[in-house]
Amino acid sequence: MSEAGIQTDDEGLIRLQKLLAQSGVASRRKCEELMLDGLVEVDGEVVTRLGTKVDPRTAVIRVDGKRLPPVSASVYLALNKPRGVVSTMSDPEGRRTLQDLVADRPERLFHVGRLDTDTDGLILLTNDGDFAQRLAHPSYEVDKTYVAEVEGRVSTGTLRTLLDGVTLDDGPVTVSSIRLVQQGREKSIVELVIHEGRNRIVRRLLDHVGHPVRRLTRTAIGPVVLKGLPSGELRDLTLAELGELLDQAQL
Repeated sequence: MSEAGIQTDDEGLIRLQKLLAQSGVASRRKCEELMLDGLVEVDGEVVTRLGTKVDPRTAVIRVDGKRLPPVSASVYLALNKPRGVVSTMSDPEGRRTLQDLVADRPERLFHVGRLDTDTDGLILLTNDGDFAQRLAHPSYEVDKTYVAEVEGRVSTGTLRTLLDGVTLDDGPVTVSSIRLVQQGREKSIVELVIHEGRNRIVRRLLDHVGHPVRRLTRTAIGPVVLKGLPSGELRDLTLAELGELLDQAQL
């Protein structure tokens, strides 16, 4: 949540219902009703007293159970990475990079994890280093959704094999869910959800079960979805998306 427009007092505090309203939760009156109904928590405690002041930069606020991100100068962006773009901010070989797509941004941005050069789809960018590091770490198990066009006719038995777990040369891979989107004689399209971040993991996984990938797109990271974002374009994460990711990263 941007610092712009959030006006605090000399101690850096703001009335809770004013913060909620300025954050776009609802009108000031409706935010007061949410507080009186016991639906607003600050740092794990229900707050019903109108006029309660909070520090918008550090308070962990929930409205009806949903996290409201803190006020921050950080930016959190979703990018639809085209195929052929390297998932780095610079490249000694002179290939097109993520930096080329965000050259007009003033911030020093980090990418959250990577996508193969020949894979397109969703990648997150931020200037919040802790957020980037946490979300990229496999221990936080943020689900990533991929749609893969593969060679051959994928059977229900193969889907079961993937769900049961496959062991590659660098260890086992857990697939949270998988479904057959389209099946043809020479190719199939599958959607799978994993939280792994190992190099080329989806391609290696599908190749292991006899269905080499022809095209691969990442369509979601946790609550953030690619749908509607043109190739090569950026958008800010919504408050709901960012709040959920902060919870998943335990920040």
